[in-house]
Amino acid sequence: MNAVNSPTSFGPPLDEVEEPGRWRMLNLTWVSFFLSFVVWFNIAPFASTIGRALHLSAEQLKTLLICNVALTIPARIGIGMLVDRFGPRRVYSLLLLVISVPCVLFAMAHQYWQLVLLRLLISCVGAGFVVGIRLVGEWFTPKRIGLAEGIYGGLGNFGMAAATFGLPLLALLFGKENGWRYAIAVSGVLCAVWSFIFYRLAEDAPPGKEFKKPKKRGALEVSTRRDLIALAFMQVPMVLCLGILTWKLQGVHLVSHTAGYLIYVGLAFLLAQQIRKIFIVNAGVWRGEETPVAERYPFAQVAILCLCYAVTFGGELAVESMLPGYFEKMFGLSVAVAGIMGAGFAFASLVARPLGGFLGDRVGRKPVMIVAMAGSALGFIVIASISAHWPLGLAGFAVVMVGLFLMAGNGANFCIAPLIRKPLTGQIAGIIGAYGNVGSLLFLTLLSLTTPLTFFITMAVVGFAALICCFLLREPGRQKATATRPLVQHEPEIDMDIAIEPA
Repeated sequence: MNAVNSPTSFGPPLDEVEEPGRWRMLNLTWVSFFLSFVVWFNIAPFASTIGRALHLSAEQLKTLLICNVALTIPARIGIGMLVDRFGPRRVYSLLLLVISVPCVLFAMAHQYWQLVLLRLLISCVGAGFVVGIRLVGEWFTPKRIGLAEGIYGGLGNFGMAAATFGLPLLALLFGKENGWRYAIAVSGVLCAVWSFIFYRLAEDAPPGKEFKKPKKRGALEVSTRRDLIALAFMQVPMVLCLGILTWKLQGVHLVSHTAGYLIYVGLAFLLAQQIRKIFIVNAGVWRGEETPVAERYPFAQVAILCLCYAVTFGGELAVESMLPGYFEKMFGLSVAVAGIMGAGFAFASLVARPLGGFLGDRVGRKPVMIVAMAGSALGFIVIASISAHWPLGLAGFAVVMVGLFLMAGNGANFCIAPLIRKPLTGQIAGIIGAYGNVGSLLFLTLLSLTTPLTFFITMAVVGFAALICCFLLREPGRQKATATRPLVQHEPEIDMDIAIEPA
């Protein structure tokens, strides 16, 4: 039985005592996220190989890469609702198992339309991130949640680097011609196997602790009319990204103009339905009914975190997608060396994301977000200024430093998100995560229409806008330990829903 806070007791304070098994649960969760990232980005190291093998044009390859992140946007919203309703254990296990099927089928595809369809389905695996945010948030106290979420995100994101470097080595074992097919198929099989292991060993919450679920289903609950209108408007960029994807598919003649117009109409109907659902779920708020104090939370915090994540994670994905080819042409590098330089962001994730969460726990979440966003915005300007006259080592160092700020911002972001409103954590993480993909898709679309200089400067401008918004963030409220507490076996849950600092 745990020690207590009393003059005669020994051991750490009650709010610092760890739930038994929480580190085991963290390990199970980051491995799941790691494997989902391996599957999600298993196309990256083989893009040129697939292009040559199946005779794809440069425009077709670019569209395929956009497909790889497109459906992650609605998937994160949907998975966020499911995890709050059914729990992380069942949702993560089913997601990994289901997504292994299109992964294996992609390895056997020979037609471009098959590649596009299967890649769209595979992009849904990026929603696994949302599940882990809720699960880790259930097992760790507010004083350690930043570090735990940072470790989860950092090690999980490293799956991108593992796919970049590990899968080509695996492909060599199966031969030059079809090695890429076997390597991609193996990543899908690993996901399927792990889904059963995760289902067997994972638990939604510590024993004796209630897994809280939202009272209403179908949309995120908010507290005021202003929040309701803001949530409705925030649906527009997500649907817009799906419209951009349709437009790109029309450009490579995979979707006809007639079919494209029908899809646009369908997306407009989808947007209207989603907004309608938001108003139905929050009908009481719209009528002016007062939300109970215990259920209120500042939705502005969610909106600010969405913008910040669009810059940090969205910028990370966008830059990682284009930087190897950009440096390859600028410095005349080999594909392997350019890939190593471009992977600087992924390696930075191992250190910076947990560090951002840890500093958020110790120093304060708001100041860490401000510093991370300032460094990210300035970092984009630095990368934009890199030229062929720069020493190669200095250019690589600059990439790693920018990656450190971006990843620290990711870590600090999800040091705050799980503390806003516990029963809605999955949905809140879902919309924030979706905006990360909104950022990457919009940035990559801009790159396809303009120059790399415009691409980097635009990301810097958006980064400075997010920085200004960060000054409006609130530190999640903290409950101080009392001098004496009753002897309990399990740590009581601290209500973090009410933030300090008046609006």
